[in-house]
Amino acid sequence: MVGPDFKEITKDSPEKALLSPLKKSAGRNCYGRITVRHRGGGHKRMYRLIDFKRDLIDVAGKIIAIEYDPNRSSRIALVEYPDKVRRYILAPVGLQVGDEVVSSKDKNAEIKAGNCLILRNIPQGTMIHNLELNRGSGGQIVRTAGASAQIMAKEGDFAHVRLPSGEIRLIHLDCIASIGQVGNVDHDAVRLGKAGKSRRLGRRPQSRGSAMNPVDHPHGGGEGKSGQGNPHPVSPWGQPTKGYRTRRGLRYSDKFIVKRRT
Repeated sequence: MVGPDFKEITKDSPEKALLSPLKKSAGRNCYGRITVRHRGGGHKRMYRLIDFKRDLIDVAGKIIAIEYDPNRSSRIALVEYPDKVRRYILAPVGLQVGDEVVSSKDKNAEIKAGNCLILRNIPQGTMIHNLELNRGSGGQIVRTAGASAQIMAKEGDFAHVRLPSGEIRLIHLDCIASIGQVGNVDHDAVRLGKAGKSRRLGRRPQSRGSAMNPVDHPHGGGEGKSGQGNPHPVSPWGQPTKGYRTRRGLRYSDKFIVKRRT
């Protein structure tokens, strides 16, 4: 078992005004049918309202706490603005209590961790996170612990951004992004170590396809352990699961992809 390190956490209880109830679905849709298997149970949570849009322009806020968020792998930072309004943002590497962050469209804004700028004003080679895909939609990608994207070039109205997957994508220069790498970079080293921890995360047990009956899984049935010899591994619905490309071609976003992920 390898547990997370909480040394950067400075506040134990969340900001009540920024909480929202989080109802569990247990993998079921509005008709009560299971659409995602192996979900259910888990510890009760409240959702933290995160400011992904960063729409308080040119108003400097002060970091007053770094907190744990049970709904995401990264840490979150509590920002207080001069009018006493408080908001949560994703906490990048190096952000500490007492630091000031700002969201700005000014080309002279400081390039430092936690600040939010439009891509037009961010130098090439800068590491960014909480990146917009469409102007005004707020940060949608590069938000997990330890993630960062990089601005490779600028051409016309678009920036060439290398995403964590290795894909290089065109994103409009007026889209916003936060400076720096998302914090809690050691998250990928966590090992749960026991079944109980997985259950607290809301993950229920899985069964191997080869242990099922033919009616339940393509790998099921047969005599003994192997059953059907050595078939190509597939999902319960027959979709190949090793090396098979699942992205649909001719999508609206294809024209924005400069280089595919490897």
